[in-house]
Amino acid sequence: MKKQKNDFFSAKNLTILAVLVALVVVLQLFGSFIKIGTTPISLVLVPIILGGMLLGVWVGLGLGLLFGFMVIMSALAGYDVFTLALLQINPAMTVILCLLKGGLAGFVSALLFKVIKTKNKYVAVFVSAIIAPIVNTGIFVAGGFIIVDTISEVFGTLGVDLTGISPVYIIFVLCVGVNFFIELAVDIVCAPAIYTVERVVEKQILNKYSSKNNKEKEEVVNNDNLS
Repeated sequence: MKKQKNDFFSAKNLTILAVLVALVVVLQLFGSFIKIGTTPISLVLVPIILGGMLLGVWVGLGLGLLFGFMVIMSALAGYDVFTLALLQINPAMTVILCLLKGGLAGFVSALLFKVIKTKNKYVAVFVSAIIAPIVNTGIFVAGGFIIVDTISEVFGTLGVDLTGISPVYIIFVLCVGVNFFIELAVDIVCAPAIYTVERVVEKQILNKYSSKNNKEKEEVVNNDNLS
């Protein structure tokens, strides 16, 4: 009997994945130039959310890790001075933090979509759109408190004296600022579009390839019966 190929590595999945990977790379590079405060605004969460919805939790995780990797590469290229300074002072924790926050944002948003869509797909899209920036920023905040001394040292190298300033103010005001609310607003505004794209792709592309695969399977069975 003719072996069936792994569905994940089908042409349609690889095509969708290639487009999403390109979007993550381009949007992260573009977002590196948009800053309010010390950290750039993350515009890449939308394709990460969409990827998790269309291709599953592991793709959400992978795209999130790619996001974290691109943050590191952007810093090393000189586009993100703050992250570059963190890398120079505490490289291990900075790399872990960048990869962890991106990866978990993609994984958790995709997981929640998978669970909730059986009840209401529209609600699932909005929950995923909301949870991604919350996880992304939440992990950054948690990690920020762990390396708050490193962050204070970075601000010192940038000419900002934080003597007597509380860690809460440093993390939430100087590092996060209004970026989180902008990222959250972007994802919520894009949620209806994400829902539409997900439905179109699922109906027009995924179902098309599903029908094709079913036809091929029937042909294989018929050929086996004839033989």
